[in-house]
Amino acid sequence: MENQMIFAWAIIFCLAVAPVHGQYYSRTVKAGSPNTTQDPPTYGTLYAMDDPLTMESELTSTLIGNSQGLYLDLSRERTQFTAIFYADFAFTTGRFNGSSFSLFSRFSAADASSTIREMAIVGGRGAFRMATGFALLRVTWSNTIGDAIVEFNVTLYHY
Repeated sequence: MENQMIFAWAIIFCLAVAPVHGQYYSRTVKAGSPNTTQDPPTYGTLYAMDDPLTMESELTSTLIGNSQGLYLDLSRERTQFTAIFYADFAFTTGRFNGSSFSLFSRFSAADASSTIREMAIVGGRGAFRMATGFALLRVTWSNTIGDAIVEFNVTLYHY
């Protein structure tokens, strides 16, 4: 009986510490060819932003801060815009004056199945120190040259 108990505990112990393994691949392909007559793709282009942060979509709405950040175009396909997006949303008035939170996520125009996209909140400062959460984005207006108004519906947890 004692040997059976030892064997049972040994099996339980082995099952409890079973390793988890995953194997992943990332293939790097050089963007563009030196023997092409096409315009160079925007792949690898880094964009900077410094936009007003308001409570309403109108430009005349009260300014409460600004959103500054970077996004990097990752798509080799001209028809599908995909980027890594980083932005810091800083408040310059009101209850959260001097505080900010940061988004960092992948943004893909290929997610056309949904008009609302989700991004991760990865931190903050001031009142939003150690913030986590998410932001739901919805483009409310855009034009053909890339200007847009984006609504950010933010849920964050902070300490």
